[in-house]
Amino acid sequence: MNQATFNPNEITVPNGCFFGLPYSVEEASIVFLPVPWDVTTSYREGAANGPQGIIQASVQLDWYDFDVPQAWQTSCGTIPINSAIQDQNSAMRLIAKEIIQYLEAGGNVDDDAIAKQLAIVNQACAALNNWVYTQALELLEQGKLVAIVGGDHSVPFGLMKALTQQHEEYGILQIDAHADLRQAYEGFTYSHASIMYNALTLPQINRLVQVGIRDVCQEEMSWAHSDRRIVVFDDWQLKANAYEGITWAAQCQEIIANLPNKVYISFDIDGLNPSYCPNTGTPVPGGLEYNEAMYLVRSLVKAGKTIIGFDLCEVAPGDSGDEWDGNVGARILYKLACLTRYRNTL
Repeated sequence: MNQATFNPNEITVPNGCFFGLPYSVEEASIVFLPVPWDVTTSYREGAANGPQGIIQASVQLDWYDFDVPQAWQTSCGTIPINSAIQDQNSAMRLIAKEIIQYLEAGGNVDDDAIAKQLAIVNQACAALNNWVYTQALELLEQGKLVAIVGGDHSVPFGLMKALTQQHEEYGILQIDAHADLRQAYEGFTYSHASIMYNALTLPQINRLVQVGIRDVCQEEMSWAHSDRRIVVFDDWQLKANAYEGITWAAQCQEIIANLPNKVYISFDIDGLNPSYCPNTGTPVPGGLEYNEAMYLVRSLVKAGKTIIGFDLCEVAPGDSGDEWDGNVGARILYKLACLTRYRNTL
């Protein structure tokens, strides 16, 4: 199927691209970069299968969008899933699991017994970050908007770094159950639980607005309260506000008011109620409803903010072949792409 013969009212023919869209990377304005990596997952693995799971589920999506009726014309291209990274992930995951088991048995991250293994995993994660950075920067220099499809939440760091080459400053809107502000969690420098700690080492990132947070440690909250760059809208307060009569629209406006003009969206699917992502690696009760999250993104775009990139992480297909997680992930990814591309039509 090619663009000339593409009919958005007919059955979608799987072509290896997200949503089965007929656009090549060269002609696309938005490029999806899948990163099948979940080496440092601290609980349930499976996010490395997220990109493929979303691709498979995405061909069942209908292209009409109630905000952007001609959404299928959004020219989204897909970088093929890299099999070498998948193989490296499998090898490094085995080593990481041994480290985690050692720590759970009472060991310490500074013990010589795991020093070699930690060095191997951290070196592999650094190489993965560099690969993402190189891929993303090349696409950005071609004028593309880049979207990372994870994988665990460690994988967008390379894109965040690449964006600093084009933007003097920008903010991050993080939708997540976790703050991800831990320094080298479990000894892994680039842990999925450390993505925002690492992001804030980039001086160009001048604001981090976290939404839906509800599972954190004391150290993370102490830092969040002491660092003027970090604004937390925890799930407990969001719900309390709603119970006391404050509308979600009003809360979204307050969230958006804390963001600069240029915004990167980092969407960890566990920011949603786990009924939407039952197989994600670290599910937490509570969270945003799907429509609440989409309303927030829509409000962000309608407020005139410029989305310079985004990621969707921690989607993990079920072992039984259940496509629900991929189904929800596909719709989030499509909505993010459509709203980003057609921000001036709302």
